[in-house]
Amino acid sequence: MISFFRHSGRYREIAMALGRHGFGFMAEGVGLTRLLPRPLHRKKVKTETRTLGERIRLVLEELGPTFVKVGQLASTRTDLLPESITRELVKLQDQVPPFSAQEARRILEEELQMPVEDLLGSFNNEPLAAASIGQVHEARLTTGERVAIKIQRPGVVPVIERDLDILKTLTARAQKRWTWVSRYQIPQMVDEFSRSIRSELDYSLEGRNMEKIGSQFKEEKGIYIPNVFWQYTTSKVLTMDFVEGLHLSRLPEIKQQGVDPKDLAHRLVYALLHQIFDIGLFHADPHPGNLLVTPNGDLAFIDFGMAGRLSNEMKDHLASLVISLMKKNSAGMVRAILRMGLLDEGVDMAGLKLEMEQLRDRYYDTSFAQIRIGEAINDLFGVAQRHNVIIPADLLLLGKALITVEGVALSLDPELRILDMAEPFGQKLLKERYGPRRVRKKLIDGVIDMADSLSDLPQQVRNLSMLISKGKMRVEMDLPELEHFLRKLDQISNRVSFSIVLLSFSIIMVGLIIGSSLARMPTVLWKFPAIEIGSVVATLMFLWLLYSIYKSGKF
Repeated sequence: MISFFRHSGRYREIAMALGRHGFGFMAEGVGLTRLLPRPLHRKKVKTETRTLGERIRLVLEELGPTFVKVGQLASTRTDLLPESITRELVKLQDQVPPFSAQEARRILEEELQMPVEDLLGSFNNEPLAAASIGQVHEARLTTGERVAIKIQRPGVVPVIERDLDILKTLTARAQKRWTWVSRYQIPQMVDEFSRSIRSELDYSLEGRNMEKIGSQFKEEKGIYIPNVFWQYTTSKVLTMDFVEGLHLSRLPEIKQQGVDPKDLAHRLVYALLHQIFDIGLFHADPHPGNLLVTPNGDLAFIDFGMAGRLSNEMKDHLASLVISLMKKNSAGMVRAILRMGLLDEGVDMAGLKLEMEQLRDRYYDTSFAQIRIGEAINDLFGVAQRHNVIIPADLLLLGKALITVEGVALSLDPELRILDMAEPFGQKLLKERYGPRRVRKKLIDGVIDMADSLSDLPQQVRNLSMLISKGKMRVEMDLPELEHFLRKLDQISNRVSFSIVLLSFSIIMVGLIIGSSLARMPTVLWKFPAIEIGSVVATLMFLWLLYSIYKSGKF
């Protein structure tokens, strides 16, 4: 409620946009209609001429930069969202006018703590490109280097933080209203998008990604990654080499330069596979607008704002998946998918294996030349989603990058097959996994981990003892036949109780009788008939206990 009052104007804009494009029921479901005039809420909207995907895209474009960025990221979630929707989300573009050159200069001076005249020899006031988060200007340093300077849009951070806060609030409300919100993992997607967008706001992180990937291609001919000028780079300013060239979409002009499209396609695929399998850090948005062919024929990657990361373990699983896919080994594919993802408690293993078998059969009689890696990845992710296997976000970015590159590469060389080129990388990773050096390292790491665990054991035992002594220890058991187990336990405890009472009764009575016999006195203590009365009381207790156990039905 506090968020609604704090951002009431923005909530009203969202409600109106939803209403205009046929989503008034959603605005009503999350409680936004009270912010609207009643006539607008009741106004009927004609949506028959547009598909659901088109209407979602129009809403996001109308709501501006943050929602456009969220939509662009959502287009990568082919594992969760229908293709008809992701196909439209891919079309989302940042349609934002550039901010003024004076504002750009002010930000430069504020971030770098120097007048522009002392920083740069020249500065082009006309931006090369403008987007929702920032824009790029051509400049020349005082030392003579030609550079491209990416400058963050003024005031964009509070706007994005506001919209992300609103998006999280609306998602929480929608989750309580509609079951499909949880089924499509919308809350997790919103959290994932928020992290991704916030990372794009830090230009220094983009610079580190560019530098790390670029260092791996220093010795590679035909691949170019711009250098970063760190003395002119902050979280809001990124200064890099200026790359002059033709976008990959301008194929006729590229051919006129004497560049072989097939060689270009091979280099593009090799560069991405090298980033994925060898570096573990890859350009996650390699569309033609982010790929240039330089005058000397090099393939240049630009704009590393969206990057994916793979751990060594994830690279191993990916290698296993590639090899299993190559060999059409469904069991290996299942193992790789399960190791990559996060299993839900209700996963149907038998159903998952059956669908993998069906997927294998689908590709079994297909010639390798006809297999498209993008289609295969979508099929795999679709199977995983149907069986509640949650695929990590970076792996989804990888799928998107491979699908994008495959489309670009096939436009350059229709005969190229990414799986052919990926197999050597996968084989190399598998050999490294089982190589003597890797095995020795894993053994050493395992011994060190075990030693650390043993050294921590006394402290863990003390902590456990403290929890138990304070009554804070809680144990949960989930046994398949728990009810049967507890019933048997009751029977045993009741029988033990019965035996103890019966034994006590016998001992007491025998003791009194023996004592009375030895003393040759009547069975009266202090003129009190102890044996007689005790026998009656014990008999009544015995009968009561027997009746209680019988009544419980657990004797």
